[in-house]
Order: sequence, then C-alpha cells, then structure tokens
Amino acid sequence: MNALEREDDVLSSTGSPQALHNLSFVEFVVLTAAMMALTAISIDIMLPALPQIGAALGVTSANDRQLVVILYMAGFAAGQFFFGPLSDHVGRKPALMAGLAIYIVGTVAALISNAFPMLLAARLVQGIGAASPRVIAIAVVRDLYGGRQMARVMSFAMMVFIVIPVLAPSIGQALIQLGDWHWAFYALLAMAILIAIWAGFRLPETAAPALGLEHAMSLRDSLKTAIFDSQTMAYGAAGGFMFGCLLAYVASAQQVFVEVFGMGEAFPVVFGAIASVMAVASFVNARLVGRLGMRRLSHAALLGFVAVSLCLAFATAAGSAGILVYAPLVASAFFLFGLIAPNFNAIAMEPQGHNAGMASSVTGSLSTAIGAMAGGLVAHAFNGTVFPIAAGFAACSLTACLIVFAVEGKHSFFGRNRRA
Repeated sequence: MNALEREDDVLSSTGSPQALHNLSFVEFVVLTAAMMALTAISIDIMLPALPQIGAALGVTSANDRQLVVILYMAGFAAGQFFFGPLSDHVGRKPALMAGLAIYIVGTVAALISNAFPMLLAARLVQGIGAASPRVIAIAVVRDLYGGRQMARVMSFAMMVFIVIPVLAPSIGQALIQLGDWHWAFYALLAMAILIAIWAGFRLPETAAPALGLEHAMSLRDSLKTAIFDSQTMAYGAAGGFMFGCLLAYVASAQQVFVEVFGMGEAFPVVFGAIASVMAVASFVNARLVGRLGMRRLSHAALLGFVAVSLCLAFATAAGSAGILVYAPLVASAFFLFGLIAPNFNAIAMEPQGHNAGMASSVTGSLSTAIGAMAGGLVAHAFNGTVFPIAAGFAACSLTACLIVFAVEGKHSFFGRNRRA
C-alpha cells in the first residue's frame, strides 16, 4: 500500500459522506492535481514554441514574446477573484464547468489567431478560465481538510501536479517538431476537455451551502472575512512573492538556457530536471509536516531560499555562475520552494474553513497578481546574463520573509508557540 492509498480512510472520515461517494483518495489527489496543473502546463508547454510564435506573428523582441506567458498570468490573476464566491453560492462543480468552458473558448481563439495582439487576447481569456480549476481545487481541499492535514493533501497533489509541467516543455518541443506552435494549443484543448469530463462525472460537490448544510455568507461579509484576516492575507502575499520567483524563472528559461548557456534542444530536459526537485520536495513535505508543523518547515525553507538566492546573486556578480553553478543552486531553491508553497497555501486557508471559496479567490488573486508583477519585472529585465534572475530571487524571497515575520513575530516565525 503506497502513501496515497494509506490516506484513503482519512478522506472517508472527513467532509460529507454523501459528497465523497465512491471517490478514492488516489483519484481525488490526481484529479485535484490535474485541475491545478492546467495552469502550469498552459505556461510551460508554450516555452519551446515562443521563438516560432514570434517568427510566425512578426514579434521581433525576445522579451516581447514573454507576453504570451505574462498576459495569461494576468488573466489568471483577475479570474480567480470571481470563481471562488461563485462556487460558494452555486456550488464548486458549476463554477468549475463555467471556467473550463471559458478556457476552451480562449484556446480555440488562440488556435485561429493570425496576429500577435489576437493571440495575447486569447491567452488573457485562457488565463481567466484557468482560474476556475485552481480556485475550485483549493476550495474543495479546504472543504474537506484543515491544518497539517490540508498541507499533507496539498503536498501529495503538488507531487502529482508537478510531473505534468516538468514534462510540458519536452512535450511542447516534440509537438512543434511534429507540426507547429498550434499543436501546443491542441494539446491544451484536449486536456481541458478531459478534465471537464472527468470532473463532471467524478468530482463531488463539497460546498456546504450548495449541499444545503448552511447558508452562504453575503458577498460583502465573505470578502471582509477573507481580506481582514491578517494570516490569510500575509501568507497569500508572501506566497505571491515566492511565486514571482517561479514565474520569473519560467518566463526567462528559454532565453537563459538557450541563449546564455547554449543548451539548444537539450533545454526542455534540463528545465524538467531542475523543476522535478519540487515533486521530491512535495513528497518530503507530506512526510514531515505532520511531525514538524507547517510553520516550522516552511519558515526554515524560506530562510534557506533566501540564503541560496544570495549565493546565486554573489556568484553571478563575480562572473562564476556557469551552468554547473546555476543549475544546482536553482534546483536547491526550487526544492525549498516545494516545502514552502503547499504550507503557505494551507496556513493562508487555515482560518477560512467556512469561507473557502472566497478565501481561495482572494489569496489566489493576490498571490498571482503579485507573482505576475514581480516575476514579469524580473523576467523582462533579462539582459543576456542570469543576474536579473538571481537578484529577483533574492529580492522576492527577502520580501516574503519580512511579510511572514511581520505577521508571526519572532517566536511564531520559528514555530515555537504554535502546533501548526
């Protein structure tokens, strides 16, 4: 019996038995991961296609090609604010289906785009639609779990979900070699349809108001409950700055590995190998969080991320950040990111069990908006070296550290007086 299967009895003992009818823990985790992965694969599968998209649509600046990623993330940030409150009132599944329908429309629009502005508009619509599965996935997990238990479930989901975007650049590379950049969008269209069918038949309805177990709060009260909770907002913002590191790395990865390090067609392999450490970290987190707690584990990892980022910045400034230095340090940073992300999500959602949809929207919108802004600025600062990435990692992680320290204080920052 593997680690996921051993959790099956836990799923059956939480939430609504009617809502969980016949859904195993393994299927629940994989479906949740697939919903979350739609956003990641929608970014990563594009990376090898960016030069071809630029050539086909007359984009001369490599930095302008990054807008294919940045505009998607802008739509993703905006869309998250709507789907959570909607799911609190009409149910998780109807909100999910609406978002997936919007995503499919955006994907079809991208397929028929014959100009770069039209493609960017389609990517914006795609991002708005992709917000739904992300928000609903987090809300459903919070409907069923809390505290360290939620952090463990999120870790298992992230472990599965990371596998897809790790493989995405290689898949994207293969697709453009078989056809052209349109094939990447055909793959995204197929994945969205598959998730819609799977979730439509198998995902349980877990929203208490939709199940008739309680009345949904008014939109105003729900929003106030989320935005006036310092823990929820602080960890949402801190998570956003950490996400900015990931987005900056992803948006500039093709330029860094191909133009700076000359990796050529080996780029997807190296990119995937570095990203795969997050899956390992998610597994480690799932095994340790119950013993050490979310705060102690994530805060220690955050300090480690700051240290690694500063080492990378100093190495880059000294001119010694070749691929044999850059790759291990970035891999170390993303291993630590894998210990931070699921715990920050769980801590932010911890006080919001009765307000999961709105809270998931607020924290998701906040973290994505901050991440898109910070990551976009760092990626757009690419100057032919890796120094902007290194400096951006250091600045974003230090900012996240200060936010967490401000809300937790000296003692709670090191996990001394909270079981969580």
